[in-house]
Amino acid sequence: MWRIWLIFDPRRALVALFVFLFVLALVIHFILLSTDTFNWLDGPNSAQGAALLVAVPPAT
Repeated sequence: MWRIWLIFDPRRALVALFVFLFVLALVIHFILLSTDTFNWLDGPNSAQGAALLVAVPPAT
């Protein structure tokens, strides 16, 4: 394992890893914010998202 760090500069490799993970986290959060179901800022603003939150009483 130590030979890998002889090939790659550890500082640049770790900075690149952290930048990649941060960009990936931003992309995932923006994808979730663009959906109606998982938008935690606006809440469900469509009929499909609101239908998931409405409890249907059981038929008797």
